[in-house]
Amino acid sequence: MPKPVIAIFDVGKTNKKLFLIDENYQIVYERSARFVETVDEDGEPCENLESLKSSVYDSLQQVLQMKEFDIKAVNFSTYGASFVYLDENGEPLTPLYNYLKEYPETLKQEFYAKYGGEEKISLETASPILGSLNSGMQLYRLKHEKPAIFDKVKWALHLPQYLSYLITGKAIADITSIGCHTQLWHFNKNEYHHWVTSEKIDQKFGAFTPADSSVKTEFNGATFQVGVGLHDSSAALIPYLANFNTPFILISTGTWCISLNPFNQEPLTKEELKQDCLCYMHYKGKPIKASRIFAGYEHEVQLKRIAEHFDRAAYLFKHLKFNPSMILKLANKVPENLIPQTEFSAVSAFPERDLNLFQTAEEAYHQLIFDLVKQQIYSLNLVLNNGVKRVFVDGGFGKNAIYMHLLATSIPDIEVYASSVSQATSIGTALAINDAWNENPAPTDMIQLKYYSAIQRTIES
Repeated sequence: MPKPVIAIFDVGKTNKKLFLIDENYQIVYERSARFVETVDEDGEPCENLESLKSSVYDSLQQVLQMKEFDIKAVNFSTYGASFVYLDENGEPLTPLYNYLKEYPETLKQEFYAKYGGEEKISLETASPILGSLNSGMQLYRLKHEKPAIFDKVKWALHLPQYLSYLITGKAIADITSIGCHTQLWHFNKNEYHHWVTSEKIDQKFGAFTPADSSVKTEFNGATFQVGVGLHDSSAALIPYLANFNTPFILISTGTWCISLNPFNQEPLTKEELKQDCLCYMHYKGKPIKASRIFAGYEHEVQLKRIAEHFDRAAYLFKHLKFNPSMILKLANKVPENLIPQTEFSAVSAFPERDLNLFQTAEEAYHQLIFDLVKQQIYSLNLVLNNGVKRVFVDGGFGKNAIYMHLLATSIPDIEVYASSVSQATSIGTALAINDAWNENPAPTDMIQLKYYSAIQRTIES
C-alpha cells in the first residue's frame, strides 16, 4: 500500500530540494535540484525563474509517478525577500531581482522624505532600513523606474507564493512573507502600511490567506492539498512551537546568530531598531521579536587569524573541549571578561585583541568564544522578556561545547539546550498544514536536545 506523504519544496539561495515526509515526520525521499543562476538587465546575478519553474514541475511529476508514495499535500518554503511580477497571463515580466542588489540612494531618500522619514517607517513596519532586502522597496523601485512594466503587473508574489501559484493558479499573499522586514506591514495596525495603499501597490498582491491553510488542487491527474508557502525563517521555528508551550527563545546560529522570541509581541523601540532588532511574523500572524549579530561570520574570520598566528589548522578547533580552568585563567588575565557588555557593538572585542597576549591557540580560541558569548548575551537581552524559561541553540554554535557552556553560565536562571531538528524548515512547512493531510497529531520527539547546566559559576567570583 502506498505510503501517505507530503511533498515539500525547500528553496534556498544555493540549495534547492524536494522532500517527501511521511505521517510520522520522517523524511522518506529527497531530491536536489541544480542551482541555476542568470543575470538581470544590469548584469546583476539572480535566480533563473524558468529553470526554477521547470524544476518544480519535473520534480513533482516524478514523485507522482512513484508507486510507493501517495502524495497527500504539497507546500513550499523559500527565502522571502524577492518578488515575482506576473502579467495577466501569469508570465513573469522581469527577472527575480536579487535582494542584495544595491538600492538607488536618490530614490531611497525620496521615498522616506515622502512618507515620514526612516525612523517612522522603521518603527511602524518593525524593520531596519535594509535597501532591497526590504522587499516592499523593490516594488516602489519598479513603479518609479519602470512604470510601463509596473502597469502590466497583475500580481506581485513573494517567491513562496509564486511556487504555490505554479500548482494552484491562485494568487495569494502570506503574512510570513509580507511581515518579514519588507516595510509593507504596519505592525501596530495589523494591516498594510499607508504608503502601500497610497502607492496602490496593495492592488498587486493576491488575496491575504492564512499561512496554515491549503487548497484542494488537481495536477496531472492527481488531487492533493497545496499550501500557500512560507518564509523559511518563520517555517524553521514551527517545530519548536509545535513541541513546546513554555515560553522560549530560539537562537538560530549560522553566518548570522538570530535570537527569535515568539512570546514577545511588544512593539519595537527606537533603541532596539538602532541595535539591529526587527520583527518576523509567526505563521499564525503574531509578531516574533528578533535580534541579530554577525557572530558566525566573525567566528570564521577570527578563527583563521588564530590558526595562522599559532600555525595550527583551523579544522582542529571544531571539536575543541571546554576547559573550565582556562576560563578561570582568562578571567584573571583579561579583567573585562567579568564585566557585562553594556553597549551594542556590531563586532565583539576580539578583533582588537593582541594574540601575543595568549600562550596557546586553545587559550586564544576560548577568549574568542568568551567575547562572542558576551555579545550574544547582550543581543539576547534585547528580546528577552519575563516568562522565558528556556533558550534553544541550533546550528553551528549549538555544536560548540565552549560556546554552550559559557552561554549557560551567563544565564544561570534559564535552561539552555543545544537543539537540532533534521531539515527544520521543511518539517515546519509540513507542520503548518498538518491537519490538511495527516490524520496523526504532530509528533513530540522531533527535536533532539542536549542540556547544558551553569556549572562554572566560579568565574563570576
